[in-house]
Amino acid sequence: MGSRVTRMIRNFNLENRAFREISKAKPRAAPRHPISASITQEEAAATSIAEEIQQRNDPLLSMLKDVYVKSKDPDPQGEAVNAVKVKQETQRRLLKFSLPGDPYGFSDVTDVPKGKLSLVEALTGLNNHKRMPKTWTPEKLAQEFSLDPKDAKALTEFFFPFDVKIIQPKSETKQIKDS
Repeated sequence: MGSRVTRMIRNFNLENRAFREISKAKPRAAPRHPISASITQEEAAATSIAEEIQQRNDPLLSMLKDVYVKSKDPDPQGEAVNAVKVKQETQRRLLKFSLPGDPYGFSDVTDVPKGKLSLVEALTGLNNHKRMPKTWTPEKLAQEFSLDPKDAKALTEFFFPFDVKIIQPKSETKQIKDS
């Protein structure tokens, strides 16, 4: 019952009220801020620059006519020949050590470029150097794995595999006692 009453009040004389709102005079827009003289000067400078750009400059045009550009497309067959040369220049060597079976996906690698090591070879060489440093010197590692001597020296100097350090706990430990 209450909704009927509110609907009747809401819809009472609806068309007349709508027509009155539509026929009212529209409000005027707010006046714009007065333009300062500096903005008009900037606009004048911008228009003069635009006019100057559109003007023809004969000295620059004559210099532009003297420029001659000659270009050539690269030879597609030459690039293929260069790629083959690069592949031939990088010599490869067979792996010295590999893991048995197919653990971790290392078995698909059969050779590496000279001057590089596989992960298994690096760990093997570093382990040999750690166990017998007088036998497995950096020079011997460089010769064995076709490495640069300075790379082999840096490898043995800066990489320490299987180096586990156990820090002993302090002898005096404080424990909270239940009271």
